[in-house]
Amino acid sequence: MSYFVTGATGFIGRFLVSNLLKRKGTIHVLVRKGSEKKFNTIADSMGWDKKRVIPVTGDLSKPKLGLTAVQLKALTTKKIQHFFHLAAIYDLSADGASQQVANIDGTKHAIECATAIKAGCFHHTSSIAAAGLYRGIFREDMFKEAEDLDNDPYFRTKHESEGLVRKTCKIPYRIYRPGFVVGHSKTGEMDKIDGPYYLFTLIKKIRQTLPQWVPTLGIEGGSMNIVPVDFVADAMDHIAHKKGLDKGCFHLVDPNAMRIGEIMNVFCRAAHAPEMTMRLDARMLAVVPSAVRGAVMNLPPVKRFSNMLLKDLGIPQQVVKNITYPTRFDSRETERALKGSKISVPELESYAWRLWDYWERHLDPDLFVDRSLRGKVENKVVLITGGSSGIGRSSAIKIAEAGAKVIIVARGEKELTETRDEIVASGGKCWAYTCDLTDLASCDELVKKVLTDHKHVDILVNNAGRSIRRSVEASYDRFHDFERTMQLNYFGCLRLIMGFLPVMTERKKGHIVNISSIGVLASSPRFSAYVASKAALDAFSRCAQAEFSGKNIAFTTINMPLVKTPMIAPTKMYDSIPTLTPEEAADMVVRAIIERPSRVATRMGIFAATLNALVPKAYEVIMNTAFEMFPDSQAAKGMKGRGEAEKPTNEQIAFAAVMRGVHW
Repeated sequence: MSYFVTGATGFIGRFLVSNLLKRKGTIHVLVRKGSEKKFNTIADSMGWDKKRVIPVTGDLSKPKLGLTAVQLKALTTKKIQHFFHLAAIYDLSADGASQQVANIDGTKHAIECATAIKAGCFHHTSSIAAAGLYRGIFREDMFKEAEDLDNDPYFRTKHESEGLVRKTCKIPYRIYRPGFVVGHSKTGEMDKIDGPYYLFTLIKKIRQTLPQWVPTLGIEGGSMNIVPVDFVADAMDHIAHKKGLDKGCFHLVDPNAMRIGEIMNVFCRAAHAPEMTMRLDARMLAVVPSAVRGAVMNLPPVKRFSNMLLKDLGIPQQVVKNITYPTRFDSRETERALKGSKISVPELESYAWRLWDYWERHLDPDLFVDRSLRGKVENKVVLITGGSSGIGRSSAIKIAEAGAKVIIVARGEKELTETRDEIVASGGKCWAYTCDLTDLASCDELVKKVLTDHKHVDILVNNAGRSIRRSVEASYDRFHDFERTMQLNYFGCLRLIMGFLPVMTERKKGHIVNISSIGVLASSPRFSAYVASKAALDAFSRCAQAEFSGKNIAFTTINMPLVKTPMIAPTKMYDSIPTLTPEEAADMVVRAIIERPSRVATRMGIFAATLNALVPKAYEVIMNTAFEMFPDSQAAKGMKGRGEAEKPTNEQIAFAAVMRGVHW
């Protein structure tokens, strides 16, 4: 027995060829010129017998598949009993022109070729998309009843290509309509992101944000008929070789199709992510007139927000349109044809974990993103304030090692020069500028010098800061505490931002990283002056981000936990409680630069802010307990006993360990 297969190197095709090899005969497969290497790679990975799988050079876009008269004559003598046409575009997001060539023109040329070589039967792989957006149950004997085909080029071209087979194919034919084909139910193998896989990024983000036990709000919609590739290949192989089924159409679908909300929860369980306990049915929007829905969705702010959200999740617009997919598929003819074969659709729950595992290991888009610091900063100008010690110094060293042109800024020239020389001696590029960031004129002079010397700044890290640990009650006569923290932590940073932003705006790229404090999230007592100054910078960043988002300029706030730096050295109690090292803090800066998020914070910081939002009075009790437990230092009370070591109690140490990283 001899076969001819188009699309043999495609996802369904490669498994079908493997099935055909279990039978006797030779398999001729169409291979485009220049794709021989791809064919050999897939043949080797699938373990094909190359003596029986013979490549035939041709072109889907040309009449008779671009085969020469000599090739056609040779295939005729082989007496091809089964001609399988699988080559097509199975992609909702593909453009209309490419789908026209592959799906419609390709089918026409395949029919011409099959007729020319006098094939015994033409097996056409269509799709459930051929039904369009039919509302109700679509039977296997239905075709002309398809609805809303013009709304999507994929639906239209799949319908028209199937119509070509029905109208023009003069030899016996059989038509197969697979559902949404996913990975292999035994191995999870899949070749691309399609169908339900577009939802995986959303599930992953939910898992990263919330514990598995937290109930979440999700969506409900129409059914999505999912089938594993091995079922499709097995069913096609079996039905193709069964007598008496010519001119039949077979739905290779799950008779018990699941709705999108149910499918999401199956994959949430497979990913160990929170399930969507409450689901809103997207079809409720049908009560809103389509003209009104269209007008709202086309409003510039709504359109921009939805496009940005979908881009972040990697979901094409075409996929969203199918959330309310209205069609269900009857598969009685297929079930009759498969009766006694032991071929059936496995339950999604039984193999969903394999699909998720394979996606996470091989297809997750995050795997292909350059997450190296070098990829983000090499040859970029990065300015770091407070760069002579602590977090700034450690960050400067790491960033310089990644190939950046690092500019470090501080008041003290000696330490600044030492840090610069250390970086340069290690092979890095570093420039040092002295500046008093509490003096606005000095800030302006710094901006002028840097732009003159380096033309622009790609990344500005506002790290320099001042912290004061003193209760409000002990600050009645110390208003200058609030003024000086605000001067450095807010106005100094703001002056640099306003100085470098114009060039960033002109170049349409830039990143501003502001080192804030966990105290802004936790509302730490005794740090009112410090937290207020950092909160002001946080608020500015949120407002500015909304204005500069469209100009490719990012603002990132790092709510830094307690770090063992010279800034906290006067408070001796911190020697006995958990703190980050400057190197660990620098890793948070590195993460901010690589990922460019709006915020980088610890779980404790997020937990504290969430608790405060949900039960503010209970949180107030916790903070007051901490306030009473950690008294003002001798220095804060009036400078008496400033040199005395403050020995924390076991109770204080235990509380600080539980609230790791929070300033007390």
